[in-house]
Amino acid sequence: MTTLTRRPIVEIDEEKCDGCGECVPACAEGAIQIINGKARLVAENLCDGMGACLGHCPKGAITVHEREADAYDESAVEQHLENLEPKAAPAPPAMPSGGCPGARLMQLAFPSEEASPTPSNGDSQPSALRQWPVQMMLVPPQAPFLQGADLLIAADCVPFAFADFHRGMLAGKRLLVGCPKLDDLSVYREKITQICEIARPKSITVAIMEVPCCHGLAMITQQAGARAGTPVEVKVIGIRGDLG
Repeated sequence: MTTLTRRPIVEIDEEKCDGCGECVPACAEGAIQIINGKARLVAENLCDGMGACLGHCPKGAITVHEREADAYDESAVEQHLENLEPKAAPAPPAMPSGGCPGARLMQLAFPSEEASPTPSNGDSQPSALRQWPVQMMLVPPQAPFLQGADLLIAADCVPFAFADFHRGMLAGKRLLVGCPKLDDLSVYREKITQICEIARPKSITVAIMEVPCCHGLAMITQQAGARAGTPVEVKVIGIRGDLG
């Protein structure tokens, strides 16, 4: 039987919400999810009304109001979070030969791969990329190059803004690239959680742009890293290429 009580509860203005998803990882109870391109309160009894999500909305679409609502239910929250836990995907072949050739897993290892790349002729800088593919949606958690690696998760604008990306950030790491603004952040959360659980990376560096829509990528990675005991470092790049 539903129990109504007058209490603080989150309200979301759908007109202001642009679906960036930054509020989702900020809600420890999982009460907010992106549905049909908008942030929505999944159920009133999942929201504790504390408003931890407020400061993470760049559009100011989230407020907390006191009104009649279903009572907060901790047991319902626990069940809801269990249902949100990603299920491990079956392991694909280590080096699949079928499908799109551009998505074939490849390790681009060199004898001195852990050394920082330096220009060989004074004019050009060699690539520090050591695997293919790099798009997060295409890399399975079981990819051999992720196992125990130092991992770099970069918002896809970062390499364009940060001029020294290969030497100053990518060298010695394996790379995953994605856009937290245009892609589904919940899919990223599941993929990163699986990588932490299956590949057990040694460390994760998250490189994001200073724009608000990028910060959700850092938050979901920090949460996944905390659960797996993987250290996570966040680096913020300014739109003029400065490292914050």
